[in-house]
Amino acid sequence: MKKYLLILAALIAVATGFWLGRTLQPATPMAGSEQSHAERDVLYWVAPMDPDYRRDQPGKSPMGMDLIPVYAGARENQPGVVSIDPRIVNNLAVRTVVAEYGALSRRIKTVGYVAYDEDTVQHVHTRVEGWIEHLATRASGDPVTRGQLLFELYSPTLVNAQEEYLTALRSNNAVLSKASRGRLAALGVTPSEIDALAKERTVLRQVRVTASTDGVVAKLGVREGMYVTPATEIMSVASLDKVWVIAEVFARQAGWVHEGQRAIVTLESAPSTRLEARVDYVYPELDPTTRTLKVRMRFDNKSETLRPNMFTRVEIEAEGVGDVVHVPRNALIRGGAADRVVVALGDGKFRSQPVTAGIESGERIEIREGLARGDRVVTSAQFLIDSESNIATALQRMDGGSEAPSADGARKPEALP
Repeated sequence: MKKYLLILAALIAVATGFWLGRTLQPATPMAGSEQSHAERDVLYWVAPMDPDYRRDQPGKSPMGMDLIPVYAGARENQPGVVSIDPRIVNNLAVRTVVAEYGALSRRIKTVGYVAYDEDTVQHVHTRVEGWIEHLATRASGDPVTRGQLLFELYSPTLVNAQEEYLTALRSNNAVLSKASRGRLAALGVTPSEIDALAKERTVLRQVRVTASTDGVVAKLGVREGMYVTPATEIMSVASLDKVWVIAEVFARQAGWVHEGQRAIVTLESAPSTRLEARVDYVYPELDPTTRTLKVRMRFDNKSETLRPNMFTRVEIEAEGVGDVVHVPRNALIRGGAADRVVVALGDGKFRSQPVTAGIESGERIEIREGLARGDRVVTSAQFLIDSESNIATALQRMDGGSEAPSADGARKPEALP
């Protein structure tokens, strides 16, 4: 019995000594803490009542309180900060870049297609009804030259008009002859054909229709033997010496483009070929199907390198914006409620940072809020780090932690999406 009492007394003595040691332990002197802080670098200053308000130098908070410094190493305990072993960082091929500050040009990258220059397109119609008895041009895309036979038309109306003209000539009635000649011209008979009729005095059963310009058959709407009327579009002839390139610009970039801007066009068939042009016309309305704005450029095409309906890539140099913070576009993680980037804090530590994105310019994107110049952002493996940061933030909040800080006084959402 005495043995058990001795053991119990010893345990009580040990517990009492441990409690007294914890209770009576002296606090760390403030001077030592200040000296320790002085030996470390100050990263930035924050407001005492608002950790989201951050500045690069001492000053006053919006509430009039002195900003307090945040020292190197203090960020390790912030919510959402994840630490990765340097060897794993290398294995993940994590790459970082510095957020730049400066002018950002608005560079619109889009797609387009080659189209006929509508100023050169000519539609071929007849002025009378009749039948196509001989079709000399049989397929779309066939080349034609000025004066080349397109088709021969049989029309009872033209036959009757020729007979009336010959009757007027035989009657030696100048007024009637002039009126009959004018009727033939109104029906589409050329002056040379009328002169040949007056000379040979023979009615032509078939009237020849020839091309009035050089080009190619852009559209063929008839076949041999078909009955046609003045409303029938027999064919369209267009020139390839000049073509259009129609680019389609997203609605959010519609306000960036205007006539006269420089544009670069590249072809899928010749990626190394860069064709320069100017924006010739901006269409007044958006396409109702694609919700894009069409932009037109003109090209001389003597070599016929550009062919209608050919796919192209178009880059339009629009006017830039002033000095802004911008990062590579692939550094931005798009989210439903907020966009994010992964900030590299150094020594293998990273944090997912909510940001407000601005305009896109080629491979760069503006960051309006959430980043400061000089911050390093991750451009590779950022999705994996972002997911780990979000999990760490959620766990710390469950334990009663505070929200992660953001840059330059920008208020951020309570939770990361």
